[in-house]
Amino acid sequence: MIAKAVSLLAVFLSLSQAGLNAYVEQTSLGGMLYLVNRRYVLSRQYEPPDLVAPRVSGGDKAGTLLRQEAALALEELFTEASAQGYELVASSGYRSYKKQATIWDNKVKQAGRRKAALYVAPPGASEHQLGLAMDLARKSNGHLNAAFGKSEEGRWVADNAHRFGYIVRYREKWTEITGYADEPWHIRYVGKEHAQAIHELDIPLETYVQQLSAAAFGEYLSEDGR
Repeated sequence: MIAKAVSLLAVFLSLSQAGLNAYVEQTSLGGMLYLVNRRYVLSRQYEPPDLVAPRVSGGDKAGTLLRQEAALALEELFTEASAQGYELVASSGYRSYKKQATIWDNKVKQAGRRKAALYVAPPGASEHQLGLAMDLARKSNGHLNAAFGKSEEGRWVADNAHRFGYIVRYREKWTEITGYADEPWHIRYVGKEHAQAIHELDIPLETYVQQLSAAAFGEYLSEDGR
């Protein structure tokens, strides 16, 4: 626990000389660490102002837009993956509130609300609306399922996404915290520095933001926060 506290504090201090202001900017709407889940939801109207189509396989579809910084990072990730023989496809990026509502309603009708909640975010609760998340698939198999995580491409993404500012957002061991089942295909852009820290600490974004906040405000002094 102390080692993690030191790591988080180091990340906080390295943000900038005005570390607290940098932390607030990063975790506010528009910041790369902005947390969206069932507790912290986006409005029906929210749409990022800088959406672009990443120049990657599959990126020419309207449903694969990303914020500009995330799109450039995804291009770097795809270039490196291809150079090492792994062919990825961008499957789903930015989704509007309305589109997410349709996906949610269809899943509820198909599987029931309880099961749907493990696999699909309700409208307003999806990271895709931030324009910072992308679902990936293999060029040889476009399905989004657990098989991606066991494939060579999926394992490469899990081991290397952080080098390009992305994290694999939902893992089975984090379901109690995130509320979602294992989704090895869903990556979220947070920036290289934070992605590296999250990868090394092996914690979900919820825990990272909470503990980074505690470090930023000087509360991370012991395991019980005192």
